[in-house]
Amino acid sequence: MTTPQSAPTPRAAAPERGRGNGIALLVIASCQLMVVLDITIVNIALPQIQRSLDFSTTGLSWVVNAYTLAFGGLLLLGGRAGDILGRRRVFMVGVALFVLASLLGGLAQESWQLLAARALQGVGGAIASPTALALISTTFPEGPERNRAFGVFAAVSAGGGAIGLLAGGMLVEWLDWRWVLFVNVPIGLLILLAAPRWIRESDKLPGHFDVAGALTSTFGMVVLVYGFIRAAQEGWSDALTLASFGVAVVVLTVFVLLERRSRQPITPLHMFTDRNRAGTYGMMLSLAAAIFGMFFFLTLFVQNVLGFGPLKAGLAFLPVSAVIAVGAGIASQLLPRYGPKPFMVTGALLAAIGLGWLTLTDVESTYAGSILGPMLVLSLGMGMQFVSLTLMALSNVAQDETGAASGLLNATQQVGGSLGLSILVTVFGTASAGEGERQVADFLARASAPERLRFQRTGELPPPWAQEVLAAGVSAAFVLAAVFAVVGALIALFVVQVRPGDLERLQGGPGRAAPAAADAPARTRRPARTRRGRRSRGSGSREDG
Repeated sequence: MTTPQSAPTPRAAAPERGRGNGIALLVIASCQLMVVLDITIVNIALPQIQRSLDFSTTGLSWVVNAYTLAFGGLLLLGGRAGDILGRRRVFMVGVALFVLASLLGGLAQESWQLLAARALQGVGGAIASPTALALISTTFPEGPERNRAFGVFAAVSAGGGAIGLLAGGMLVEWLDWRWVLFVNVPIGLLILLAAPRWIRESDKLPGHFDVAGALTSTFGMVVLVYGFIRAAQEGWSDALTLASFGVAVVVLTVFVLLERRSRQPITPLHMFTDRNRAGTYGMMLSLAAAIFGMFFFLTLFVQNVLGFGPLKAGLAFLPVSAVIAVGAGIASQLLPRYGPKPFMVTGALLAAIGLGWLTLTDVESTYAGSILGPMLVLSLGMGMQFVSLTLMALSNVAQDETGAASGLLNATQQVGGSLGLSILVTVFGTASAGEGERQVADFLARASAPERLRFQRTGELPPPWAQEVLAAGVSAAFVLAAVFAVVGALIALFVVQVRPGDLERLQGGPGRAAPAAADAPARTRRPARTRRGRRSRGSGSREDG
């Protein structure tokens, strides 16, 4: 059925080659790095933050969760806002909010002030990140140039977490915890100064803004992400966890029903009718579930079992970023010849191999002998996957819908990471509890009287028994993380199909360009029979439904 539309939708101007494109990519990638860094850079500083602002152990977790909740909840809204209001304008608003929040967070004197600043950072990140990805489609023409740009963006997105651990360790050890927030201020200001000069503005989408869709998607995503956070802390049987998931299902169902009737939906549902794009979202869900868990548990392992300090722990993850960049570079160079599917399958299998290798870690493991090798294999697969998934998610998408497509990709990554981490934490807890019973019995049989008294008072096992418990839980979590990666490989193998038009676009040829939203049959103002034959020249038949 056709639905009315308030005004014809202009096509975004075709990207042009220019010497300034390299600087534009630097600006866009710097923004993405700043946003991704903030997910992990604060983790290293948590002990100092707790002492400085008198956080309780439970309250401390919300230094991370406040950012995650706002970021995950507003991604769909942020992506679509760029399509409607102009991507460069929205991009700059998001960066400005992020800079302001970082400054306020670094100046915080009370715990609530830091939490409010972290939530505002999440809002800024949710506005800037999907818009930054959409700006690549606006700035770079299809073909090798856009492939390389997506490769850089994907490498930054995948490797930023590891760089954040290193940067956080350096700032905490050499300066103060407040600098993990202050460091964003000069970077963000440089981005704001450079963006108007080097990034072209996209056409604004006139007409109705989907307010109902924005409200229901934001509330539904916030409740869904909160449910995953709650599950990781309190377990899957917790009443509030179950209530959160129930509310999320109801609200997101209402959101889907509203989007089907909206004239200009915040998330065009016809995107899911393309099997490649739907498969890409499924792969991103499984990949993020595995990767978020890898960073979380390896950070625990190298500090609590191997005894690394903050700076040394950050340096331990530095090879991850370098190898991700190598994998992304290989994929972006060879994609035009072979298409994205081989790199999706190979990348997922390499990730599964690396995670499977990490299941062998125990208290006798060393960094060079047991951690570095699996991380390098896993990182190579991550680099291949991220660039191919990013390309596939935005392939054959109308220019005026790239923001929505980018928001969806970011949202699946965020939800997948939250879901995966909560599931893996549950597995970790179950395995640790079983191992803990054995280690407690062994400890009580060997401990001296003062050691038993200390254990009765604190309930915490001393080394090496505590390390045995942690290592057992981490190993079990990596088993399930490897399963997530295998699921991604199966989706790539049996769902994704590379069509001739896809290869033509990757090589810079005409391919089969997706029509702009104004030409999409499902959302036109006039009856479909009056619109036949009005697609763009050279577009051919629509491939993604």
